[in-house]
Amino acid sequence: MNNNTSNNSQVLRDPVPANLYRPESEIELTQLTRFEKVYTKVMESTDDGAHEAAADIADYITRTVKERGRCVIALDAGRGALKVYDELVKLYFADKLSFANVFAFNLGELGLGDVDRQHSTMARIEDHLLSKVDFEPQNIHTFAPAATQENVHSHCKAYEAQIAELGGLDLVVCELSRTATIAFNEPGSTMNSKCRLMLLSGDTRRRVAEAFQSETAPATAVTLGIGNILQARHVIAVAWGDNSANALLDTIEGRMSEQAPASYLQMHDSVKIITDLDAAGHLTRISYPWRVTNCQWSDKLIRRAIVWLSGITGKPVLKLTNVDYNDHGLGDLVALYGSAYNVNIKIFNDLQHTITGWPGGKPNADDSNRPERALPYPKRVLAFSPHPDDVVVSMGGTLSRLVEQGHDVHVAFQTTGDVAVNDEDFERTVMLIDKVERRLSMKATDTAPLRHTIGERHTPDGADTPLVRFIKGAIFECEGIMSCTSLGVKPDNIHRLDMPFYSADATGTGRVSDDDVAIVEQLIRHIQPHQIFLSDDFNDPYGTHERATTAVIRALDNLRQEPFMAQCRVWLYRGQWGQWTVDQAEMAVPISPEEFAVKLDAIIKHQSQVHDAPLRDSTEGKLSWQRTIERNRALADHYNRLGLAAYEAIEAFVCYR
Repeated sequence: MNNNTSNNSQVLRDPVPANLYRPESEIELTQLTRFEKVYTKVMESTDDGAHEAAADIADYITRTVKERGRCVIALDAGRGALKVYDELVKLYFADKLSFANVFAFNLGELGLGDVDRQHSTMARIEDHLLSKVDFEPQNIHTFAPAATQENVHSHCKAYEAQIAELGGLDLVVCELSRTATIAFNEPGSTMNSKCRLMLLSGDTRRRVAEAFQSETAPATAVTLGIGNILQARHVIAVAWGDNSANALLDTIEGRMSEQAPASYLQMHDSVKIITDLDAAGHLTRISYPWRVTNCQWSDKLIRRAIVWLSGITGKPVLKLTNVDYNDHGLGDLVALYGSAYNVNIKIFNDLQHTITGWPGGKPNADDSNRPERALPYPKRVLAFSPHPDDVVVSMGGTLSRLVEQGHDVHVAFQTTGDVAVNDEDFERTVMLIDKVERRLSMKATDTAPLRHTIGERHTPDGADTPLVRFIKGAIFECEGIMSCTSLGVKPDNIHRLDMPFYSADATGTGRVSDDDVAIVEQLIRHIQPHQIFLSDDFNDPYGTHERATTAVIRALDNLRQEPFMAQCRVWLYRGQWGQWTVDQAEMAVPISPEEFAVKLDAIIKHQSQVHDAPLRDSTEGKLSWQRTIERNRALADHYNRLGLAAYEAIEAFVCYR
């Protein structure tokens, strides 16, 4: 398994059949993609997709240079595009590609004037590609640093003229954002839009701040327009992760709309979109394959189909009829099971069996239709939390239930989460420390480092100093301890791992190493749990969740032959950045109104996160924990609309295999 890349689809019970994304013939491809208006290549993982995109780019550059003597490309700076550039660098060092005759243009730059390197898209492209290969310096172009609001229009026209002098763009390499934008063309951009100054929305600025590991982001950007992109001879666009799934669906299967500027790629006759299974998860051929082909029916796929049919008809599962099945392309299920009633009963029972008020297993009970085993009881439970708040936000109700039901519950904070603590919380804490010092008449020499932290809290490159990182991490950790103990977890059962991939990197985005895995492995050996809970929230914009979970999975792989692992079951939770759906959930833990209030109270104990945390998760500006609360309630409502009992909220889990 790759150290830094995982794929949500890999942990589901039923993998996506390969024929849905690797058809054996053009006829099959045509049938599968009948709803798709842009040629799309679906790859199994992000790594596979980045490799595929790099190979296509290399081939196009080589052919174009051979035919025209040069290749003119425009480059995006999104995180997904950077993965492709890393693969291009590998091809260069393998002597499979040269950039000597390639002219590069920046697709979009943040702000105006002399851009701070910390917020420069060009700096990101340089760091990942331009400075590592054989580009001629004079062949690299970006927006003029002298641009101001008064003269930006003329600078944009000059930028377009530079492209035109070289014969126009041969290739655009871009990434689809969560809002179906390309570069900085915000919703509302027209298909004829040209190079221009763009006022960035609040959501875009938050995403930029997340991507650049900053608390703020410029309010404007200069960008090539949709019209400029459509004039390119070829476009290669990439989209990774299920956070991009809605945008990809709008782009490929939706109507062209100014609200989804990427959808105008449907107008171009030479576009290739490369995506992984997670981003492609909402496409018809992946999510609703019965609409485009004969299905290889599995229990999981049948459940998804019936949940979909219930939504389309507005009926509970047990009220679906033969006519409903036949009218919506599911007649073969009726033929397979003899009647709609038989399918309905099967799926209703299947859904009912996912619901349990005993997430650790119910002792002295028949567990043949329960998601968890009755024995052993009580269980040793270990819940991993990438940041100190994740486990409470995502599964606080389940955590409380496990404690109440007598299980030995442990929580591991994998990182301090200091990057997610803003400067105001830090300053408030330092002021508090200063007041306590004065009250206790402590010696100035003992506290001198603290007295200077507010004014001198950053290193020359803009990162927090080690002392500031420690204080911010301590703030978050203490909040996490208070939160977990409010749910009944014993203080001695809360473990701080301080994993090196996070703590040794100034921005918390280091690579997972054997040292990280060894720390996790040691804790698992010590506790020898019967249950492990870990995050599958891979849409965390910092990437911390993915790295933290990768380390645990690698540790589990190393320990798989240990005798105690034979009794260990691993459950995956989502919450901060997503939610398991009804058709995915394998264990659904219902939460009463009183229990939900307890969970909410525990969440609010993370004061550094509940008001002004830098990470937000929606165009409405809501914090990620607020979206989690809404998702918990929405999932319970969905179960109810399917004809099952009504609950205040539900937390869902999928078993890792």
